[in-house]
Amino acid sequence: MKTITPKEVEERLRAGESLHIIDVREPDEVAAGKIPGAINIPLSLIEFRMHELDQNQEYILVCRSGGRSGRAAEFLDSRGYRVVNMTGGMLAWEGPVE
Repeated sequence: MKTITPKEVEERLRAGESLHIIDVREPDEVAAGKIPGAINIPLSLIEFRMHELDQNQEYILVCRSGGRSGRAAEFLDSRGYRVVNMTGGMLAWEGPVE
């Protein structure tokens, strides 16, 4: 599984890159703050909403600590999606939140 650090994500966003970030936490967790621009698709709904994703895009998956996003990454990768897991999750995120 490909991984990326929170610092790398923050640096890419600051450089103006357009990243496709999916936060797989539950809505109540996301309400406490998420990476700006991230879309929320809870892990429990990934299977039912993956049709909304473009297999030609790379997605960075985020959760609280990196575990759920890792499971989501394995699931999506096995179905042909280009995914990267953000290690450490939001616990390690030091950038801005919305």
